[in-house]
Amino acid sequence: MITRRAFIRNSALAAGSLSLGAACTVREKESIEQEQQQKNLGLQLYTLRDQVKEDLPGTLKKVADIGYTELELFSYTEGQYFGKSVQELKKMLDDQGLTSPSGHYLTGNNAPDQKGTPINEWQMAIDDAKTMGHKYMVIAYLMDFERKNMDDYYAICDLLNAAGEKCKASDIQLCYHNHAFEFDKFDDKIAYDEMLRRTDADLVKMELDHYWIVKAGYDSLDYFAKHPGRFPLWHVKDMNDAGDFTEVGTGTIDYAAIFAKAEQAGLDHFFIEQDRIAGDHFKSVTTSFGNVEKLV
Repeated sequence: MITRRAFIRNSALAAGSLSLGAACTVREKESIEQEQQQKNLGLQLYTLRDQVKEDLPGTLKKVADIGYTELELFSYTEGQYFGKSVQELKKMLDDQGLTSPSGHYLTGNNAPDQKGTPINEWQMAIDDAKTMGHKYMVIAYLMDFERKNMDDYYAICDLLNAAGEKCKASDIQLCYHNHAFEFDKFDDKIAYDEMLRRTDADLVKMELDHYWIVKAGYDSLDYFAKHPGRFPLWHVKDMNDAGDFTEVGTGTIDYAAIFAKAEQAGLDHFFIEQDRIAGDHFKSVTTSFGNVEKLV
């Protein structure tokens, strides 16, 4: 069942859309739809990975009660998340009025026998992603041995293009999620820049992690300007004065300026995330939710 909170929110959005009538231009309607989408605050569930292990249903309920409407999933393994089938988890999300437009995946190079990766029966993962309701599948991380030099990155680009083509055939968009290491230089070339150049812009888009690009010494806004429309997904996380993770809105990253460029970036969904939390995890994601809600 859908929660009362989600029903009220969705009904209000629907009523607002209907009241526009035929007076709005297509461009105005698209702008309003984008604004409403931004107000669907998402959480990368990895933030609560320990809580998920302890009590998955309880964690999902608490996340929904905070006000989150979207989750980005992780840990997909041969048709299961957290020991649950895709169908089981989908129902659990439905019961809380949650959706999952995106999920994280690995290349499979670390476990070549595992099915449901870009190198081994990728279509299996794509079919499961469709069942879950994903619009995006994101390659989330490269192991050390996958990124020793630029030739390694070029090989990854080839793999991403091939995986992205299969995703596109099923109406799913493949993305790549950065950390800081992609901004390393090889022969004076930034690996991330080469990834943007060597991957097909229609087949492979980017999930920009704002914390990690700042950690690497670069600026999200510069990349939006150079590659408009290439960044439909964001990870929204903040950095304190010491360079460590902190609740969004309490750190040094200027998210007001970043969200002001959402249209240029091509933003479709964003997910609040905090890799490490020292105190109460639910209090932390509640603080981040409240601060981001004021921005969007």
